[in-house]
Amino acid sequence: MRRSALIAAVTSGLVLGAVGPALASVPDRDVPDTHQVVVFTNELVPLQAYPDPHGCQRLPALSHVLNNETSRYVYLHADLSCLTPGIPIRPGYGSHTTQAFGSFSS
Repeated sequence: MRRSALIAAVTSGLVLGAVGPALASVPDRDVPDTHQVVVFTNELVPLQAYPDPHGCQRLPALSHVLNNETSRYVYLHADLSCLTPGIPIRPGYGSHTTQAFGSFSS
């Protein structure tokens, strides 16, 4: 039992050690700047676009994914008023949202 746990730990360390540098060397991809943040809720609701957002923006109820299509960072907050520390979302990247409530700022 102890031997298999040791083998699993060494194997995962080797895999993570090989993947980490490979991911770090991937250059940022060229993402067209549409100057908007797009939020996906579900398949039955149209995407919610926020053109050139500034300040604090409430997320739609039951939002699921936020995509940052701007050229600057946006910050995902767990509250409706952008008072909690924000999780930075890089340009050209996205993040899952809290679904129940939340906001983002730029």
